[in-house]
Amino acid sequence: MHPYAPTPLPPSGRRHRPALLIVTVVLALAAGLLLAWPGRAGAVADPLISRGRPAAASSTESSSLGAANAFDGAASTRWASAEGKDPQWIRVDLGAGATVSRVKLTWEAAYAKAYRVEVSTDGTTWTRIAEEKAGNGGTDDLAGLSGKGRYLRVYGTARGTAYGYSLFEVEVYGTADGGTPPGGGAFTVVAAGDIAAQCTASDSGCAHPKTAALARQIDPKFYLTMGDNQYDDARLSDFRAYYDKSWGAFKAKTRPVPGNHETYDPAGALAGYKAYFGNIAYPQGKSYYSFDEGNWHFVALDSNAFDQAAQIDWLKADLAANTKQCVAAYWHHPLFSSGGHGNDPVSKPVWKILYAAKADLVLGGHDHHYERFAPQNPDGKATADGIVQIVGGMGGADPYPIEEVQPNSQKRISGPYGVLKLDFTDSGYSWTYVATDGVKDTSPKYDCH
Repeated sequence: MHPYAPTPLPPSGRRHRPALLIVTVVLALAAGLLLAWPGRAGAVADPLISRGRPAAASSTESSSLGAANAFDGAASTRWASAEGKDPQWIRVDLGAGATVSRVKLTWEAAYAKAYRVEVSTDGTTWTRIAEEKAGNGGTDDLAGLSGKGRYLRVYGTARGTAYGYSLFEVEVYGTADGGTPPGGGAFTVVAAGDIAAQCTASDSGCAHPKTAALARQIDPKFYLTMGDNQYDDARLSDFRAYYDKSWGAFKAKTRPVPGNHETYDPAGALAGYKAYFGNIAYPQGKSYYSFDEGNWHFVALDSNAFDQAAQIDWLKADLAANTKQCVAAYWHHPLFSSGGHGNDPVSKPVWKILYAAKADLVLGGHDHHYERFAPQNPDGKATADGIVQIVGGMGGADPYPIEEVQPNSQKRISGPYGVLKLDFTDSGYSWTYVATDGVKDTSPKYDCH
């Protein structure tokens, strides 16, 4: 679009001239009384139901300005359409039928002069619930709406500038049919790190095709990988020759993070990783991102870059914007490990941020074994309000032995290959370590903080 965005124009709800100041105050007081009326209380209290939901758009200006950016809760990311073309739209799938009571739009400098907000039950037939014919950018907070549907879209018909349409955030508030937030309830996730050695199923000793078969049989909601997805240098050609032949079968349902081996690529750090996974690994235009499922907020981090302020600042902002009760994070280098690599202090600042945000669960890889820890704080002190950590580096690379058992380590297994089967509910979680030859460990059940 344009490299430097000017200061956003005043929000569309503030178009009154100074001469009308008294009228404005009176109207504001009246609006406050209306919001306080019992019939309006539900609209005020309705939860945000669009954060992290699947999104699509009629066009995007570039791959880093995709539709998902408008639903990630980050003030620094945005969706931008192709320039100079009308109409354009952006759509979100709320996951289930919902009653929409409020939509808040935060425009970038390229705003819509005219647009409609519409809902649909099937993504094909649309019903208008709000319309703007004289927009001037800024923030449009559309309250008091009444619409039912699974899908909501913002349909721009006239641009306010010569560019396109661009939104920092689209926030949809309401309630799901039956009163349960869309995407709520129990779900299962499969996770592992340190996966694809340079071998294929034709080699009987090759482990990653076997863990892939196990992971696929479990058939989870989605898959998490905790780095070192491809050995040894994680070139694009290696991803295609090995990882793609096993775990690649469910790439579209995978939420990966990179490990140190992804940085060894002669084409550049993370070059093959990014080329292979594309927007799956960079849904918000960065090698770290977040998403929601049910009552859980998942944070996918790049531990190769924990020394970079940009990721740390993003993490703080992401957690501050989170509306979910339960929080899980995953990356490659674990803070605590009894394996060959041992404890990695690079993760400690991130642990402090997560602990302050009352995060529940952290997953890691790097050491090629399974290990679970009791809840602990960033200093390694056991505490009931601590974070549970799992090392899950048994996805297919050669196992590492247990070397120095760390405090609060409750279970350690080295040798078998397998995956973590994680079971999440709206208020807690548990897991099993499922190896290719059977279940090796079952966790306690934990409640979210």
